[in-house]
Amino acid sequence: MEYNYIKSLHLIFVITWFAGLFYIVRLFVYQIEAQQKKSPDREILSEQYKIMTKRLWYIITWPSMILALVFAIWLIALRPFWLTDTWMQVKLGFVAALIIYHIKCHLIFKAHQNNSYKHSSNWMRLFNEGATIILFSVVFLVLLKNAVNWIYGTLGIIVFAILLMLGFKIYKRIREKS
Repeated sequence: MEYNYIKSLHLIFVITWFAGLFYIVRLFVYQIEAQQKKSPDREILSEQYKIMTKRLWYIITWPSMILALVFAIWLIALRPFWLTDTWMQVKLGFVAALIIYHIKCHLIFKAHQNNSYKHSSNWMRLFNEGATIILFSVVFLVLLKNAVNWIYGTLGIIVFAILLMLGFKIYKRIREKS
């Protein structure tokens, strides 16, 4: 019984963590595009986006990540034999990638709070796909853990991501020519 409660809490905080990551990068896009506006719109939008990103980041995204990881560790403590399963080892690799992605978002957040914008809005849109790829991969891994198909599913998602990014670049070039 305890296991199901812990698993439920873990899933809830994973979902809110991903929601925060998806939304923060979208707000980064808006912040970057606001810099191209004329005054006073630029200053008004910039300040509003700073407030929105700060609240999202510190009230939702960081706490969700921490709680998702706490409940994940608790689940592993209840079922330590999972650590010997290949699917779990691969999943933990994706979790590590998600934590790195989160830290990169934090660095971008801090830069934007200091009015430093190093990336274009197009770069940020592509960057936003990173969390999507990780989410798809982890879901397939968890659901297909005992099947060999998770390997092909994960590879398929990576190929899909590459094709998606290439399509995005082609679309951008076509849009710029028009």
